[in-house]
Amino acid sequence: MNRESFFNWIEMGSVSIPSVLLRNYNRIGLDEEEVMALIHMHSFLERGNYFPTPEQLAARMTVSPHKCMQILRTCIQKGMLKIEEQEDPVQNIYSETYTLRPLWEKLIRVLEEDEIDEESVKNKEDEQQIYTIMEKEFGRPLSPIECETLTMWLDQDNHDPAIIIAALKESVLSGKLNFRYIDRILFEWKKNGIQSVDEAKQYGEKFRQQRYRRTENTYSPPEKTDFPYYNWLEQS
Repeated sequence: MNRESFFNWIEMGSVSIPSVLLRNYNRIGLDEEEVMALIHMHSFLERGNYFPTPEQLAARMTVSPHKCMQILRTCIQKGMLKIEEQEDPVQNIYSETYTLRPLWEKLIRVLEEDEIDEESVKNKEDEQQIYTIMEKEFGRPLSPIECETLTMWLDQDNHDPAIIIAALKESVLSGKLNFRYIDRILFEWKKNGIQSVDEAKQYGEKFRQQRYRRTENTYSPPEKTDFPYYNWLEQS
């Protein structure tokens, strides 16, 4: 390749093709001919040609101008491509332009769906982990009523799995390992706007310290305990 040819090649520029398009065009209903035509359309738009003709597209592809026209029409019908009217305010002239915005919007929805699916899988894994942790802490399988209560915390009360586990740890810390006690803890946290594990820890520590100070003024415990006791069931 001589130097002049190399410079011409550089000046032709390059086109960035989103990998999300290559990975998901079949999911949004495009075939290979259609996606190739849209990639060429993207290239024309990038270089400032906002309304390439079927003949110009066909010159880059292995199909006829008539076939290119059919492909463009199909892409418009599928909501992948759109024709907009632009006005030149200086010359007061209207012109038609293609836009690939509908295509990009469809791909954004695909990404959002994937995020939702990943979050759903993670939530199911977290929920299954809760059952495992609960049974390990209780030292036995959960009863049907306990399983129903746990499902209610997740589905009806919309408690985060991490918050439920934190409430379980709080009940163990308070020496009151039962579902009624855990339910009261979750109720108090929700009432006081607790939304994270760190907030739950701080809230629990604060009330245990308050409880400990109150009981310290009335009697001296027979022996020192590692953790001050706080009865969540006495909260009103």
